[in-house]
Amino acid sequence: MKTILKQLATLSFLLVLLPIHANDDPYLWLENVEGDKQLSWVKNKNKKALKTFKAHPKFETLKNNVLSLYKDKDRIPSVNKQGDYYYNFWKDDTHVRGLYRRTTLTEYKKDNPKWETVLDIDALSKEEGVNWVYKGMSCYYPAYKRCLVSLSRGGADATQVREFNLVDKHFVKDGFFLAEAKNSVGWYNADTIWVATDFNDGESMTDSGYPRQVKLWQRGTSLEQAKLLFKGNQSSVTIGGFTARDGENKHHFIYESESFYTQTLYLYDQGIKTKLPMPADASLKGIYKGNIFIELKSNWELTDKTYTQGSVVYTNFSDFINNKFELKTFVQPSDTASIDNFAMTKSYIIINWLDNVKNKLVRYSLDKTGTWQQEAFDFPTSGSISAYNINTESDSFFASYTDFLTPSGVNEVNAESLNINLLKTKKAKFDTSKFKFEQFMATSKDGTKVPYFVVSHKNLKNNGKNPTLLYGYGGFEVSLTPFYSESVGLNWLEQGGVYVLSNIRGGGEYGPKWHQAALKENRQRAYEDFEAIAEDLIAKKITSSKYLGIQGGSNGGLLVAAAFTRRPDLYNAVICQVPLLDMKRFNKLLAGASWMGEYGNPDIESEWKYIKEYSPYQNVKRDQAYPKVLFTSSTRDDRVHPAHARKMVAKMENMGYDVLYYENIEGGHAGAADINQSAEIAAMNYIYLLQQLSDK
Repeated sequence: MKTILKQLATLSFLLVLLPIHANDDPYLWLENVEGDKQLSWVKNKNKKALKTFKAHPKFETLKNNVLSLYKDKDRIPSVNKQGDYYYNFWKDDTHVRGLYRRTTLTEYKKDNPKWETVLDIDALSKEEGVNWVYKGMSCYYPAYKRCLVSLSRGGADATQVREFNLVDKHFVKDGFFLAEAKNSVGWYNADTIWVATDFNDGESMTDSGYPRQVKLWQRGTSLEQAKLLFKGNQSSVTIGGFTARDGENKHHFIYESESFYTQTLYLYDQGIKTKLPMPADASLKGIYKGNIFIELKSNWELTDKTYTQGSVVYTNFSDFINNKFELKTFVQPSDTASIDNFAMTKSYIIINWLDNVKNKLVRYSLDKTGTWQQEAFDFPTSGSISAYNINTESDSFFASYTDFLTPSGVNEVNAESLNINLLKTKKAKFDTSKFKFEQFMATSKDGTKVPYFVVSHKNLKNNGKNPTLLYGYGGFEVSLTPFYSESVGLNWLEQGGVYVLSNIRGGGEYGPKWHQAALKENRQRAYEDFEAIAEDLIAKKITSSKYLGIQGGSNGGLLVAAAFTRRPDLYNAVICQVPLLDMKRFNKLLAGASWMGEYGNPDIESEWKYIKEYSPYQNVKRDQAYPKVLFTSSTRDDRVHPAHARKMVAKMENMGYDVLYYENIEGGHAGAADINQSAEIAAMNYIYLLQQLSDK
């Protein structure tokens, strides 16, 4: 369920033309997303921004650097095993929207595998005259013949769902089909699907814009005939259903997420719903060999024992359903280590631990005495490990290791033998030998030690004059771990820049405790952590305020906007991407209501009291030494409303500030719908940083 809830962070309601109410906000009119007046305003801002950036002599070079990376034939395709094939979604210069394709394991191991095209999104877009963006495919196990394909218009989170035959490679005539909406679907059996969508009955969607009802839809019947299983509260975030497997056994569940971090889970068996007796903020990790595994986000107080926050506990599934169970602790965190990912193979449980923001992959198995034994896989421990294709069909899976200077490869991993076989590796596209990365600790206002990584030239001079980009997020229990980026390498490090990755509270770097430390009334801790890192960089003379830029998107956009309105003296460049900014109205815009579990409810006076202390839109003031901020957004972002950025730009310009704004007309919350758009927007960001932070 953790995965399901995290995915909800990337969902939202359909773009709508919002009604204009009497309000003391003179820029409320910009909330009308696609009005002629509003789009004319957007296009004028885009024209100004593009003119500014394209005038720079390095613009085309940096854009082509990024574009060449997207077109690079040596990129390693990541694959997903389904049946006898390994599937991959691929974009290149001739397929800018992408190909869904497949190959065999034998072919995949070759330097130049032969791929079979399954679905061509560019061809489909051309044929139908719609700028489709591929959003995923869910196929029915074990045949992997029938699939549910999600397609988005222009990159929005709202999708159209179509049934697809994976064997014959065509859409199924008279198969399952859902019109564009916030659709949540999944396979119940070969001829029935879970469906949660807008049923157009006026009662289908929650206040957050997610489905409020879940139904079972039988093949050959109309959507109107789908059987209603559960209808949740209007105030809940979302309702849905899913099927989990324990070997060949299936278990069906219905969930109601009352808030972003709480849910009620029901077992659905032959028409009977049985509520699971688990804490509202706990998450189901899976059912394995008859036992249910649950991850705790807070302490679970039972009569006999207290089970600690961040632990995974387990018990017999049948006993649990009957509310007559005895819990056992499977694993628990330490002061520095938390669970990054939990998965099950045919014979083992695999946990990817995050220890001081670096991964360690461990196998768990039961010995003859019923004691859990653990063995670590022999991966480097100074970066990030990603393990995938893990399922209960096999004890083999894929894994990759990366850090800031090491491109990720593909390893075939055998959980039984612990053997790691390197299948594919890739050469770096920039000279990594010239650079280094280090981890430091800053001390926040309340004394908490906050980690961050610095990537720089080996011969860095600590003279306070190094152009430095500090990136942050700090929300929704999302962890920022070491990663390799050719774009950062070519367009920033090679240009003389220093890159800094922050691990502030609000994220998940140290588990739920790290996240919850910056929730709601404690939000300022995330901003104090960020400021502490900025001050530490300056104290170490890695950089100084004149040469320090910051970047963040979505919740990270809120972070960097709060940063420059709180402490304009610390920064000289701000890239604020698809941001939340008007925290007085965030819960009324698109999916904003679902995030009140993170920020609080601005309509409650006691909660608005602490929200207003950092809300950028309310705190921007005249006659301040703000840097020249770059705001970016997307018209097709139906997750974070583009009006957040639009209104902030309009307000700052009215106050006399010179700001830049670029709104991609399509692209959704990712900001771009194809590789050309992605390359251009990336180039804008780097040119902006060079303009703001370089002496040249």
